[in-house]
Amino acid sequence: MTDPAPTPADPRLWLEDVESAEALAWVATRSRATEEQLQAEPLYPVLHDGIREALEASDRIPLVQQVGDHLYGFWTDAEHPRGLWRRTTWDSYRSPEPAWEVLLDLDALGEEEGVPWVWQGASVLRAGLDRALVHLSRGGSDAGTTRELDLTTLDWVPAPEGFVKGEAKGRLAWRDRDSVWLTTADDPTGPTRSGYPRTVRLWRRGTPVTEAAPVHTVDENDLGLFVQHDQRNGRTVLHRAIAFYDEEVLVLQEERPVALPVPRTADADVHGDHVTLRLRHDHEGHPAGSLLVAPLDEVLAGRPTWTPVFTPHDRSALVDATWTLSSLVTTVLVDVRHTVHVHTPTPDGGWVGEEVTGALGHGLQTVSVSAVDDHESEDLWLVTTGFLEPMTLSVARTGGGGLSVDRLRSAPHRFDAEGLTVSQHWATSADGTRVPYWQVGPEVLPTDGTTPTVLHGYGGFEHALTPAYDPVVGRSWLAHGHVHVVAGIRGGGEFGPRWHQAALRERRPRAYEDFVAVARDLVTRGVTSVARLGCTGRSNGGLLVGAMLTLYPEDFGAVVCQVPLLDMSRYHRLLAGASWMAEYGDPDDPDQWAWLSTFSPYHRLDPLRPTPPTYLATSTRDDRVHPGHARKMAALLEELGRDVTYWENTEGGHGGASTADQWATWHALAWAFLHARLAGRPAEG
Repeated sequence: MTDPAPTPADPRLWLEDVESAEALAWVATRSRATEEQLQAEPLYPVLHDGIREALEASDRIPLVQQVGDHLYGFWTDAEHPRGLWRRTTWDSYRSPEPAWEVLLDLDALGEEEGVPWVWQGASVLRAGLDRALVHLSRGGSDAGTTRELDLTTLDWVPAPEGFVKGEAKGRLAWRDRDSVWLTTADDPTGPTRSGYPRTVRLWRRGTPVTEAAPVHTVDENDLGLFVQHDQRNGRTVLHRAIAFYDEEVLVLQEERPVALPVPRTADADVHGDHVTLRLRHDHEGHPAGSLLVAPLDEVLAGRPTWTPVFTPHDRSALVDATWTLSSLVTTVLVDVRHTVHVHTPTPDGGWVGEEVTGALGHGLQTVSVSAVDDHESEDLWLVTTGFLEPMTLSVARTGGGGLSVDRLRSAPHRFDAEGLTVSQHWATSADGTRVPYWQVGPEVLPTDGTTPTVLHGYGGFEHALTPAYDPVVGRSWLAHGHVHVVAGIRGGGEFGPRWHQAALRERRPRAYEDFVAVARDLVTRGVTSVARLGCTGRSNGGLLVGAMLTLYPEDFGAVVCQVPLLDMSRYHRLLAGASWMAEYGDPDDPDQWAWLSTFSPYHRLDPLRPTPPTYLATSTRDDRVHPGHARKMAALLEELGRDVTYWENTEGGHGGASTADQWATWHALAWAFLHARLAGRPAEG
């Protein structure tokens, strides 16, 4: 444990060979055993059927995007588990039963081609509105293919006339009717160390892809190169991701990339004739977390006058900024509660803002804002939700700084919320920091700590966890009279960059101290007891609960760890892992391994220290976080004779599942495990 260098000899490395016969046999044996064990739990059929029913419900809100005169959306249901890409008109969409034109049936395509295709999105050509670039993934992996679809005949446009990108990480993006921007990891220049494209090429219609002209190439040690093209004004912007929080933004001028002279640690976005700058660190007198705006021509000339449209305080953080035709709309967290502000330009070149949260209705906890058409309309899509409030979709119009809201659809309740309540609490971490958390459960709880409780967290990449209606949690846990808790620990974005940076790299343990502080606060308050308290986390959240398993095992009665990072000595060598060294550190540097080794779950497992029952799940098709993390941890726990349950889906990518039935299995197994371990045994005194 004290050796500053990673141990080179790992007897379980063979489990990193994702599709080797030996590894897949190991996976199949354990996955079958898990299914036999957990599907035999009395609650499993109820959980599975309830989750699938909610995911396939015909009265879900069909979310759409406007392009031209049509609204486009992707839809899945029981008859179309892999989904339909379809469109309708505004008049039809406003009706109770819209009439949909189906453009692509993924189930039919998959059956025809013998491939489990998963939807990754589509981009319609605005010049003519008769072609689309469709992005598909095999089994849900990040790597995908792009094909050109004729929207008049609904046939694929074959090569050499049509554009087709082979399966790899990357995309095609329209430049104009007869050319596209191509980025692919399967490029002659090779991928970056993180597995992403490093070259952008201009590919002209009717020419072989081998003749696509390179426009810009980045170093192989960069994270990747990504392209953004605005079909309305013809502007192309390249994002050279040097590291996760280090980016160079380049504007193409006559096919020549010109770098914006802005701080590389800031998020810079070009919209029309403006640049927005979201600061991660102080800049020219503006504090970290601020949102600044300046004219693009001034920025390119190197003499911008930055106008702040949002300046944070200790309790606030910018969530998002969305442009309409003439306004900039920001969503801001204040004490982890959403507020919405509309900012409009003034004649003197400044901006004036007005909070419009009150116009969105009472009881609002979370709102997602996006533009209906950010170049031609003042309208916004508003999606509102809360832990006990199902999703509502509205269209809002900005104007004069105000907001008028037209509610279009409200989803029905998917679980019985009678007697349930939401409350916000604060725990005190080891260093005295106050950590917010949401508690959802019965309004009246027993005082003896016998209520089964699940604590969920993430704490990374400046991602904030905010209230949202989840029918899976509702049907699987809350409807049974149990408590669900969501913690806003450091490393996340609940209070902006400072909250995130407080748990970066060598400061990572602060996130884990925050999480266990919430766990202990729940026990101290009498909400639950250790034997009845479980924790859940995915991806970086999987690393979080892996740390609970190895650093604080006495504080939990069960751990659910999904698509996790766990081996922090090798994560940077596996798939996209190198892209996260700005978050965690470089294990090849002995000084950095010295801190990484203190929280690497795979290395911190103490053979003499008991661990709570653990459920590990991943996907064979996860090409972002390597399934070897979960496999090796499960094998290690097995060797030590611990209570470990392992399951691996054969597709699903980093999400874990691809269809409603797969999702129902994914969730039902985990919740059946939690019911069995937390609610199915006598509570300890």
